[in-house]
Amino acid sequence: MSLLVVVLFLLSAAYLVAVLEDRLTNGRWRWLGPAWAGVALLGRESTLPRKPDRLFFETAPLLLLVAAVLAAAVLPLAPGLVIADLATGALFVNAALAYVLVALLMAGWGPDGAYALVGGWRFLGQVVAYSMLIVMPITAVAMRAESLLTTDIVVSQEALWNLVYQPLGFVLFFIASLAVCFLPPFDLPTAPGELAGGVAAEYSGARLAVWRLARLVLVVALAAATTVFYLGGWLGPLLPPWLWSVVKILAVSAAMLLGGHYLPRIREAQLLAWCWKLGIPLALLNIFVVGVLVLIWT
Repeated sequence: MSLLVVVLFLLSAAYLVAVLEDRLTNGRWRWLGPAWAGVALLGRESTLPRKPDRLFFETAPLLLLVAAVLAAAVLPLAPGLVIADLATGALFVNAALAYVLVALLMAGWGPDGAYALVGGWRFLGQVVAYSMLIVMPITAVAMRAESLLTTDIVVSQEALWNLVYQPLGFVLFFIASLAVCFLPPFDLPTAPGELAGGVAAEYSGARLAVWRLARLVLVVALAAATTVFYLGGWLGPLLPPWLWSVVKILAVSAAMLLGGHYLPRIREAQLLAWCWKLGIPLALLNIFVVGVLVLIWT
């Protein structure tokens, strides 16, 4: 039952994210726009490049979708409403996100095309930049909860959300989440107007539809992770727990889309420099501060 509910939520939330993304792109609300676009893609011929690595080319969109669903599988929407309540759930999220890199490298290599290859290698550099900014804030979150169980992390925020307890960790994790989803200003692998779609440039028809769905589900999964780790998950007054999760996840998803929409794309060298010279020292400072607070208050 939990599996069905979570999957339906992911699909519904992904559709709403697609509607908002379409609004930011075209300047008007088209509630049926993503549906018509999906139908059009499914009805269009799915062409192949001239000399593809067929295994990589076919597998990449599916792997991206699987990685996004796996990351969401350990994130609870309400007490008891989680696909897999793993004892190491917080680390499992990071492990699942590692396959996003694999999917984008496969999508870059598979078509045997210049733009796709450049996009794939760009994401490899992007991972080197943001990867520690995913793990280190999660470490601080687990320190406060004294557990890697995602449900325990939510319960630990009953008195005070981690957004208030460790705001620096929230900012770093939110920025890293944008990079994981290759959303602006970290859309280096796709780079519209520069790489003509990058890693997705050679996909069409049903393959492109799966790719776009996977990216939308990835955004929702990272929004759910932000909600569980920093916004108290299902906690809140008056409304049912599951509805609090839905509201928070959709709000974070909207913030992720809006956050970088008006910012210029960041160059690879700038991203690496900022993350390693500024982001990692700040993440270490966040762990130190949280450790001191945990020692004082426990």
